[in-house]
Amino acid sequence: MERDRPLALVVDDDEPFRTRLCRAFQLRGWDALGADGGDAALAAVRQSAPDLAIVDLRLANESGLEIVRRLRAADGALAIVMLTGYGSIATALEAVKSGADHYLCKPLDVDQILTAWRTLRCGPKQSPPPPAAAPSLARVEWEHIQRVLSDCGGNISQAAKLLGMHRRSLQRKLNKYPPRE
Repeated sequence: MERDRPLALVVDDDEPFRTRLCRAFQLRGWDALGADGGDAALAAVRQSAPDLAIVDLRLANESGLEIVRRLRAADGALAIVMLTGYGSIATALEAVKSGADHYLCKPLDVDQILTAWRTLRCGPKQSPPPPAAAPSLARVEWEHIQRVLSDCGGNISQAAKLLGMHRRSLQRKLNKYPPRE
């Protein structure tokens, strides 16, 4: 399918975020489609053949990882970026194993997504990523807490016990935004 402008597919169940992200892509010379779940995203991929899909990790009724698998099976050449507000090394690995090409943590802006897309399209030799800095201790702690919570199936009491902290202390840490890298 030949188009004048590249096409982005935004898959997120948060309608205001999805709308803002689509609008931001349009302001940067892209066309953009929004989908609130896997079925709508798969239909959009089959009908419109987007250049880039942005998929949220946690959706209300389904897993973003499963959507990534379905999109990858439908279009092997599609560039897929996984977004999450709960970033961790464990979920990043799961996303890549599921077929995502890149993994980004919220809050973010569309320019960060476009930088990831250019890196995927051009390859690391033509557009090298910035040098990786060691994550802060606060970031490592956040990722560890997220991994333990994920292993406990979201059970805060069980995770707090495994982490050796009071349940309420863990809840306070979880209510904060993840530390910047």
